[in-house]
Amino acid sequence: FCPGCRALQPPGPRPDLFRLMNCDRSFRIDAQQLQRRFRSLQRAVHPDRFGQRPPQEQYYSEQHSSLINKAYQTLLNPLSRGLYLLELNGVEPAQETDYDADSVFLTEIMEINEKLAEPKNEAILEDIETLIKVKQEELTKEVTAAFERDDLQEAKKLLAKMKYFANLEDKLKNKKIPS
Repeated sequence: FCPGCRALQPPGPRPDLFRLMNCDRSFRIDAQQLQRRFRSLQRAVHPDRFGQRPPQEQYYSEQHSSLINKAYQTLLNPLSRGLYLLELNGVEPAQETDYDADSVFLTEIMEINEKLAEPKNEAILEDIETLIKVKQEELTKEVTAAFERDDLQEAKKLLAKMKYFANLEDKLKNKKIPS
């Protein structure tokens, strides 16, 4: 907001999502603090509050609201938060083509994919869901440790593994949707 006239101003060109959400630039975040900040910002700039304002301010309100949603979703999710931290540190995320994962890991992913391709079986889907959740939690801990010791290359490798499990999670959700 303009300090003089209190008119809403446009968002900056490339805002730091951590600063916007009042968080330390760290992989470890306080999800409750993030949620409180999200709600507070949305209350201040939500488009519903700007219905009687000039069109320019209404537009800025939509931009801010969208940016706040993006910041919240990015920082809340460990995978997107980690990828964003890599980006801020100038590290390109691993591409599937240049990722030389160990063969044991790739075999595990392939086996889970094969189970997901089988006819729908609730027990197997439950087992896969549990496995994915456990693996995501383990990887999140490992990524946290890698970022805390400033080992960005290790964080990059672990985030690439997290991406595989996120893809499996999406496949699992699609499989569980009743057809």
